[in-house]
Amino acid sequence: MAQYAQTGRAFLNRITDTWARLMEPNNAAVPDADIVETALAQAPVVWMLGKVQSGKTSIIKALTNCSDAEVGTGFSPCTRTARMFDFPANVPLLRFLDTRGLGEAHYDAVEDIAFCESRAHLLIVTMRALDPQQRSVVDVVAQVRARHPDWPVIVAQTCLHEGLPKTGRLPMPHPFAEGAFEKSGSLDVVPLDLRRSLTYQRSLFQDVKGTGAIHFIPIDFTQPEDGIAPSDYGRDALFEAIASAAPDALVATLKSLQTAAVDVGAGRLRSQIIGHASVAAAVDVMPLAGAIAVPAVQAKLLKVLGEHYGVGWDRRSLSEFAGCLGVGIVSRLLASLGIRQVAKLVPGYGQTVGAASAAATSFATTFALGQAASYYLRSRTLASFEDGDVAKAYQEALKEAVGLAAKTTPDVAKASKGSHETG
Repeated sequence: MAQYAQTGRAFLNRITDTWARLMEPNNAAVPDADIVETALAQAPVVWMLGKVQSGKTSIIKALTNCSDAEVGTGFSPCTRTARMFDFPANVPLLRFLDTRGLGEAHYDAVEDIAFCESRAHLLIVTMRALDPQQRSVVDVVAQVRARHPDWPVIVAQTCLHEGLPKTGRLPMPHPFAEGAFEKSGSLDVVPLDLRRSLTYQRSLFQDVKGTGAIHFIPIDFTQPEDGIAPSDYGRDALFEAIASAAPDALVATLKSLQTAAVDVGAGRLRSQIIGHASVAAAVDVMPLAGAIAVPAVQAKLLKVLGEHYGVGWDRRSLSEFAGCLGVGIVSRLLASLGIRQVAKLVPGYGQTVGAASAAATSFATTFALGQAASYYLRSRTLASFEDGDVAKAYQEALKEAVGLAAKTTPDVAKASKGSHETG
């Protein structure tokens, strides 16, 4: 029994020492810049195409639950007239590419089109519902579809409230289902001028070639203080369109972030946890790299979570957290990391199944570790600590992570099924 306790303490000390060393400011095992670069390389890109003030920012806010200020200051330039918004900034799960010059005089879209279409995974076009001057936007869509005829397009027709009488209300429930414009009488609840304008905008796409579907989604995203209810009108319809048009990994990422719709703080933490887990999966594909990189990414995640809760990690708190996880979980974390690195060296198997399994397990264990650390830090600040709850939070998160890894990291989908057994 004494020997078992001594071995268990050795496991806990080892992982505590590893985290503490990797959290040191001068430690460069995996520089922050490398983590960001890895995240950027794998984050899906949503191309927001539309004129100025056509509702692009409102859609980004709806998908990420960021504030106006966060979106407004979060863009960075990537061409003279295009810019990128990364969410979250340090380990982006999603990137939003915005072309700003459409509809402006002397704007040449050639450079922006070439840049955007080489990176985009989904095209969302925004049009103010009462703005008929959309030729510049439609022309760009036509050019892109000429080269990518199978690309689906989502056309968000925005600012519907501008077409309502002063005392009017948005029609409920959302009446703009697929085929509603073709069905006689189905849109009688929509003011005539607004209905005509929406129909006209749709007609502009009749000559756009291609086999990919074009989805038209009338929406109205406003601030609660504007007094227009609901303030997220058409949000569910937009998500349904994205789910039918976007790559599986992008859809899974959006769904995984919807905790933010209920609790913004929890959603922000979740985005950080998923982002770091995705980076851990990406760096663990390469032989031997994960032995250093994965613990470094996990340590950086713990540091981010500590900063969120205003808790500075030290050896004592790290040791307590490791102890709350338990010897069983810690020993499996350490053992499985070594086994995965060896498996990746097996010729043939290592470069396919071995690498995929390593990535899946690194995603799952990093996600579970982040969720458990979040629970620990939250409970610690609230002085509501229960024995066994941190380990339970880890195990529950591990089960969720297995399915999430298969969807958000397609390359490891086949191997993720059994990854929780090694965590």
